[in-house]
Amino acid sequence: MVIRTSTAQLHARRGPILQRAAMAAITALVTVNVWTGCPLLALWVGSRAVGTGDLSMAAVVVVLIVLGLLELSMMFVLAWLTNVYDEMIGLQRPEHSATWIRRLCAPESAGLNRRLGITTLEGIVVINVYVAVSTLLAWYLFFAAHR
Repeated sequence: MVIRTSTAQLHARRGPILQRAAMAAITALVTVNVWTGCPLLALWVGSRAVGTGDLSMAAVVVVLIVLGLLELSMMFVLAWLTNVYDEMIGLQRPEHSATWIRRLCAPESAGLNRRLGITTLEGIVVINVYVAVSTLLAWYLFFAAHR
């Protein structure tokens, strides 16, 4: 039995696939920037704060503040991307309520509609963290000068 799909069905399926692929690529880019882009940009801004003189505490504080703001912005971007992706795939988030408001006789998973496992975007973030930590360990163990 041959199942034929119309071009409209193919375009309807291709649209979400392309959107999901774009979301995955953007998430990978943002996650890589958490480890590389944000620290490099913060160091660059700190180097501009020093000028031509020696290192000062003001420059260190500038680097720390810029790094904190950049990392905070990346966290918000990742949270936004996750919410958009979850809406795109139809994943419903549970209502947030304080633990002390929940009924004692309610099961632990009452109100949770999230399936077990992780989404593609969460998997990208997990893989990126694994690669970053593994790279740091490899550098420290094999390439750093131990004196």
